[in-house]
Amino acid sequence: MINSNPIGLFDSGVGGTSIWKEVHALLPNEDTIYLADSKNAPYGQKSKEEIIYLSKKNTEYLLNKNAKLIIVACNTATTNAIKELRSSYDIPFIGIEPAIKPAALHTKTHTIGILATKGTLNSELFHENIKKYHQINIIEQVGFGLVELIEKGELYSEKMNTLLHQYLKPMVEQNIDYLVLGCTHYPYLIPQIKKIIPSTIKIIDSGEAVARQTKKILEENQLLNTNNRSKVNNEFYINDSPIVMQELIGKSFKAIKKDF
Repeated sequence: MINSNPIGLFDSGVGGTSIWKEVHALLPNEDTIYLADSKNAPYGQKSKEEIIYLSKKNTEYLLNKNAKLIIVACNTATTNAIKELRSSYDIPFIGIEPAIKPAALHTKTHTIGILATKGTLNSELFHENIKKYHQINIIEQVGFGLVELIEKGELYSEKMNTLLHQYLKPMVEQNIDYLVLGCTHYPYLIPQIKKIIPSTIKIIDSGEAVARQTKKILEENQLLNTNNRSKVNNEFYINDSPIVMQELIGKSFKAIKKDF
């Protein structure tokens, strides 16, 4: 690997662009390649074997594009496949896990909520992590249907609003003071979530922590791009309609439909 090679990212769809934005903000000198496997979204309803297969497929595409480091910008893929990826490929991987630790350390009510996919909440890695916080009441909620609506561009739809009320109200009633977003799609729902839950409840996602960890691993492996550059190359590929991803990443970048 050489330090001018790009950082690779993949997700089951467009949600991981929330991670890409944090990485790009912290490391603006780095080239990036983002894969949205929207054709197979959501990963959260798939078997572990399917998730590992798709994660390897995405990894190999990024390796063929000379990625120097890969961010698994998907909680479900991280919790189900990252051990397999790290043992199969000789490249640094950054995973995305629900940020339970800061919520558990700072809760005053000793009750926190986590909104995540079924694949994340049922994973062995997630259950290993929550064992550390047995003194905290952790309320788990599967966000059935949320990823699908985001992938369709229905962020502000009535159906989305109904589902969010259905999932969040019981957590509020159980006195949570932290809400952990355990899916990279969910940060795009923060404006709607804030309208439903009290302002005293803090919302936590993993984006900034992932960006900091990416920088740390690049530094440790001497892979930071230190070249003076006037132009940085950011590529976005999706194997379904690019319309929703284009809206999320903005007009400065181009989402391209591509089979992979």
